[in-house]
Formats: sequence, structure tokens, C-alpha cells
Amino acid sequence: MIDFSKQRDIEQYFRTYTISHFAVSQDESKLVFNSNLDGKMNLWAMDLPHTYPYQICFEDQASDFVKFDPKGRYILTGFDNDGDENYQIYALPPDGGQPEPVITGENQEKYYYAHLSQDGERLYYVTSEDNPNFLNLRKRDLKTGEDELLRSGQDAANFIASVSPQEDSFVFVNAFSNTYQQAYVHINGDEFSLTPDPTKVHTVSDAVYTSNDVVYFLTNYESDFSYLATFHLKDQTFNKVLTLPNENMKELVDHQASNCLYLVTEKGVEDRLYEFRIDNQKYKSLSQPTAVIESLQVADSGNMYVLGRSATKPHNLFQCEDNSTEWIQLTENRALGVPEEDLVDPDVVTYQSFDGMSIEALFFKAKEDVANGYTVFWPHGGPQAAERKSFRALFQVILAKGYHIFAPNFRGSTGYGSEYVKMVEGDWGHGPRLDCVKGIEWLFDTGYSSPDKLLILGGSYGGYMSLLLAGRHPDLFKAVVDIFGPSDLLSFYYSVPEHWKPIMKIWLGEPEKDKERFVNDSPITYLDSMTNPMLVIQGANDPRVVKQESDQIVAALEEKGIDVEYIVLEDEGHGFSKKENEIQVYKKILEFFERHIEQ
Repeated sequence: MIDFSKQRDIEQYFRTYTISHFAVSQDESKLVFNSNLDGKMNLWAMDLPHTYPYQICFEDQASDFVKFDPKGRYILTGFDNDGDENYQIYALPPDGGQPEPVITGENQEKYYYAHLSQDGERLYYVTSEDNPNFLNLRKRDLKTGEDELLRSGQDAANFIASVSPQEDSFVFVNAFSNTYQQAYVHINGDEFSLTPDPTKVHTVSDAVYTSNDVVYFLTNYESDFSYLATFHLKDQTFNKVLTLPNENMKELVDHQASNCLYLVTEKGVEDRLYEFRIDNQKYKSLSQPTAVIESLQVADSGNMYVLGRSATKPHNLFQCEDNSTEWIQLTENRALGVPEEDLVDPDVVTYQSFDGMSIEALFFKAKEDVANGYTVFWPHGGPQAAERKSFRALFQVILAKGYHIFAPNFRGSTGYGSEYVKMVEGDWGHGPRLDCVKGIEWLFDTGYSSPDKLLILGGSYGGYMSLLLAGRHPDLFKAVVDIFGPSDLLSFYYSVPEHWKPIMKIWLGEPEKDKERFVNDSPITYLDSMTNPMLVIQGANDPRVVKQESDQIVAALEEKGIDVEYIVLEDEGHGFSKKENEIQVYKKILEFFERHIEQ
């Protein structure tokens, strides 16, 4: 008999791919999704019910949306250029081919899809053109080419949330920050707030017209968690419709044929799925294929389609036929030759922080037969995001090499109520940092780790936190990896994309008024105590955390003679769109860890 080695090559874990979004055609004959299935981001399709995927374009660029023409004449999508996030809108033939420019520009303009009319002839979109800070809302007639300005943002970045069936009104959102988003109905030149007092800090999202006069939407107005509400245009009345205790509603999908709404909620590290009947205002819980639901579409037939993932299941697409509880997996995205049961599902643990607050964390424990005694501490990105039960190839690779992973949802994380999310606003480097320190101390107190057995790895805000911990608490760990992390809050404040700048005062603070705090919370302030070996990774085209943020701290550390390695990815932005780059980085991280645990 042939004996196969039980030792798996790390390449096997790398051979999973990302699916970022998808769409299903009106007749459910075709499903299109954005994926790096061939190593670079491209659009792929399946001719349902057949599930063999085939490529429908070869742009090798990330797409930000897919939308089918209701009449089947074209497919709309948007592409950026090597991660710069300056998306332009294109059309593809129904069977794929060369993209045709629909709305494109020059000089770093951005064009974001918002809505397509029911006859597929009018496209609503949001653009930075002529208004880079606050954006403009526009409508393009795809037959005549006539383009109309609908609204110009003035005091906050504004976005179209929904358009009425008769196209005589639309809902737009003014985004002052991630936690303060006003919403209005724009009709006949007038604007009416969906919530009773728009000056109160709250959010509104996922608005849908269930008729020309009724809007359902999600909001946390006067509440810690988002709930379902309505606004009636005729009398401009607001009503709270459905709340679910300690669950934050994050996605709302309308299915007019059944007079139902579908809701996705987040509760801590997992999502939940519900059906809500408009006629009797009752809801029920539905089965779901994965712990986390990235997006949901409900076809005219009532069939549900989900893009989801769990800690041990990569991004996959699923279908559930109307009135069924069984989910059919349409894609087979998995680690090569690694059964799902051999991957690691995390424990959910809680610990007490410096001020008595309870912090929830995911603790991934390496299998006993490979555990090497070391732990990787992972502060997540965002910061107004969370680490959830979502597959990360990097995590499973690290676990397969024997490292535990500890991922806390420090203050500022989503999924625990709006007040918790707000705690990071104006406090990037104190409360969240001490939450991380207390998490590290919990690892030490429980015997899972020690300062000579702990490594730190983070990306984006997590990269920033890794750098800050390296400067302020170097005695707690052995080595650090920073991926795309800001190093100086003052330079970061001024370098973000133009339409981010209006939110920065709430999110981060004001450089003039809060200069002392900006300095105190900037990793670059603590160069003298950064003695741990460091690996820094940066995308050259990153529009969110520009290359200068990594350049300046690497140069300063090199001048001090600190052991620092620097990798710049010339064709990436704020993330990995190309599989070869992702694999290169992950291998370098593992090599870096292995080299330093041996010292």
C-alpha cells in the first residue's frame, strides 16, 4: 500500500480563494461572482443549475459590485487599478468578454454603483468628481447618455441607499462617521429625515422601498442595537417595527413576491438569519449555511443565495430553495487535501479589562500533535470591525505550524452595541491598547503563553496596534508583524482618501486641538523602546494607509539599528488581490516567526 505523509505542506492551506461579492440573474440562469480563483481578481460565472465556474473577463483587477440588467442585455460591474480603490463602472456582455466603459474618469475620480432602474435604462451612482470630500449623487440615462446631478454633498459624504419603484424619490445617507449617519428621503426637491431627530447620534442603513410610499430600513436611533423601522412618505411618520435583544441588524433584503423581508443580524462573533412577514409583522429564524453571512440575495422565485464563511469553511456560495431548510453548496472552496474537521474552530472566551469591562475574544488552539507552545496575538483591523468566526487562510496556516492564536474584540469592535463601537472614537491608543494588554495578561495568567512565547501580528488598525504595543509594551512579546498599519496619527489624518476626511474628526480627533493625544497614541513616538524584531508589509497603492506610513517608521528603525524587514507590494493596495502576493507574505510571516522563536 502507499503511505501518505501526515505532514501537510503549508501550500495546501494557501489554496483557498476569496469571493468578495456575487449576483444572480433575474431568471436564475447565471450567477456571477468576484474571486481570485485564477490567482488574480476577476469575474467568474456559473450557468445554474450547473456549478462549474468559468471566467467572464480578464481584467485582473478587483471588482466592487455586480449587477444584472433585468432584461438580460448586460452585466454592470466596477474595477479599480491594482488596489487604488478608484472604481470605474463598466458593462460586460451577458456571456462575458471585453468590458465596455460606462462611467469612467481621470484624475483619481471614483464612481460607485447605487441603483439600476427596473427597466435597466437608468443608472444611479455616487461620484467624487467635482466633490471629492462629500461626493455627488447622479443619474445616467444609459440610452441617451444624459447625466443628471441629483444632489451634491455639502457637510458629509452622502450616498444613495435606495430609489423608489417609480423613481420619484430616493433615500440618501449623510455619513458623518461610522456611528453617525443621517438618512433622508429626497422627493420633489424636499428632504425629510427618516428618523425623528437627525441631530441625535445614530446610524441608518439598508433602506428598501416596499412600495412607492413606504421605506423599511435599519437604524439604532435611540437604541444600542440596530432594529427594523419604517418611514411613511405620505405623512412622514417613523415607526419602530422589530427589535431583537442584543442582536445588531446588519443587512435587509426585500422580497416583494412573498411580501417578506429577510434580515441578517450579528450577535458577537456569529450572524443569524430571519424572515419577516410584512402583512402580519411576524418573524421567524431560518437555518443558515455558515456562521458568518457576508451577503444575501433572494430571487423572484423565493430561492435564497448566500455568500458566507465559518472559521473552518472558506468563502463559499450557497442556495436554499423556497420553503426549504436545506442549503446546497454551489462552490467547493476549501483547503487543498485538508478535511474541514482538521481545521481549527475557536473557543469563545471572555476576560476582564483594566476598568472591569468584559471583553470577548476568539482563542484558536493548535492541535495537540503540532502545538509548539507559542501564541500569536491578533488585534483586528477596523478599528470599528470585529474578529468573527470567519475563515482566514493565514490563521489556519499559522495553526497548522503549531501556534495558538488569540484575537480579542477590544472596545470599538462591532457586534456588541453602538456604545461599545463608539469607545474607540477619539481614543485609538489608550482604551483599546489596555484591552489588548489585559488580553495578553490573561494568556499569561492562564498559562497559555509568556513574554518569551508570544508574537504579535496585525493588519490595518491591527498593524497600528501591533506597532503601538511594540513601542509601549515591548517586554510582553518576542517579535511583531505589521501589515499596512499607520505609524503616525498626524500624518495618517491628512493622508486618507478625500471622502474619508469629513469623518476623521469624530473617528480620530482634531490634530490641532488633540495634538498631545495624537502624539501620545502614535507608534512612531516610541521608537526608543521598539527593540523587538519587526516585519513590516505595505501595499504601494494603498489609499487608506499610504506607503509613507510604513516608509517613515522603517527608516527610523533602520537608523537606530533595529532588526526590521520591509516588504513593499508594488501592485497591491490595502489588502491582497493577487494570490501570489498573499502567499509570498504569508510565507515570509511564517519564516519570520520561525526564525525568531529559535533565538
